[in-house]
Amino acid sequence: MGGPGPRSRCPLPPGLCGGSASGKTTVATRIIEALDVPWVVLLSMDSFYKVLDEGQQALAARSDYNFDHPDAFDFELLVSVLRKLKKGKSVKVPVYDFTTHSRRREWKTVYGANVIVFEGILAFANKELLKLLDMKVFVDTDSDIRLVRRLQRDIMERGRDIVGVIKQYNKFVKPAFEQYIEPTVQVADIVVPRGGENFVALDLIVQHVHSQLEKREITVRATLASAHQGQPLPKTLSVLENTPQVRGMHTIIRNKDTTRDEFIFYSKRLMRLLIEHALSFLPLKSVTVETPQGTTYEGKRFHRQRITGVSILRAGETMEQALTAVCKDIRLGKILIQTNHDTGEPELHYLRLPKEISEDYVILMDSTVSTGAAAMMAVRVLLDHDVQEDRIFLLSLLMAEMGVHSVAYAFPRVRIITTAVDKRINEEFHIIPGIGNFGDRYFGTDAPPACCESEAMDC
Repeated sequence: MGGPGPRSRCPLPPGLCGGSASGKTTVATRIIEALDVPWVVLLSMDSFYKVLDEGQQALAARSDYNFDHPDAFDFELLVSVLRKLKKGKSVKVPVYDFTTHSRRREWKTVYGANVIVFEGILAFANKELLKLLDMKVFVDTDSDIRLVRRLQRDIMERGRDIVGVIKQYNKFVKPAFEQYIEPTVQVADIVVPRGGENFVALDLIVQHVHSQLEKREITVRATLASAHQGQPLPKTLSVLENTPQVRGMHTIIRNKDTTRDEFIFYSKRLMRLLIEHALSFLPLKSVTVETPQGTTYEGKRFHRQRITGVSILRAGETMEQALTAVCKDIRLGKILIQTNHDTGEPELHYLRLPKEISEDYVILMDSTVSTGAAAMMAVRVLLDHDVQEDRIFLLSLLMAEMGVHSVAYAFPRVRIITTAVDKRINEEFHIIPGIGNFGDRYFGTDAPPACCESEAMDC
């Protein structure tokens, strides 16, 4: 499809080290905000404290347990998690409760990312951990400021008393900083004085990360819309033949005056044609069968294990009926991905997949694809569950050229199948001319005309 080849699957992990309450999390958050890159994971070392036994729990309750010593952290688990994230795999991350000094029962699932920002007081204290960090940043903040911040945090957020906090600081925190943390400044690539308030240093870090991302061919969201202008559509795209019948159905569902009943009826007809078209790309083997007349017939039969359908909620769910009508006893899964209005990035909110899908052909369904962000996250989730990339079929009634290029560039072996491709999207990333907000029109949740002037509301 022209341009550079498939982008690197190896995420870029910057590591942030510094004393307790030095502002590492603030620095990490501001770096993430300034990067403007899809799919960034913030991994905190605080999640990897070891599980305490009863004796250690009692010491912790009296502020006599040293949480700032290397032995307090589960480095084996931490290194394992970071290695998997660098490979683009999903991981389970423990959630540590500082009020009870224990891990919660529910662990957090983190999916593969383009950038992993790792921060912790002893981020540079383990040799295996250092090998995994592509850039090392030491956050240097005055000790008096760190003490004040720690008092505020531990008293207000972690339910500690002032006497216990000061006791722990003098007995463990300050000595650990001098013995284990401060010496690691020697391995840092960048030292950031004054933490999150040092905007010049933060800007330099962001520029460096951007330059590394460009070398690894990871496209930032700010340039996504224009990245593929003028390029031919990828070979992995298949568009349903634009017969007079297909064009007639598109005329009906694109018409803003079409009734909901007609919209649903003709959408379902198009979905059925789309599913039938997609099934023609499945691997078939030649078979010979005997007819009722006693003669033989040379035919074809699907010879792989299974087909699984996965819908991207909510609009993708509308395609399930057409799929089940064509594929008998097919297994179904669901993914809910919504856009974070603060970051503009897609976020996974719900996932239910059938068991043992790694060998299946997966038909991934969404009604419309504009930028491709949600579709790419859904594909990434399937890959995290060991589905083979060339066995994923992305189906959509309507796609924008930008979305087609974005998906094909990120995942060059995924087959993309649709009934039509529109050339552009507007400033709100809605497909033009489009079909409106498909989910709202299908489910009857459209906003009244007086409340919504925009008719181009594709997701």
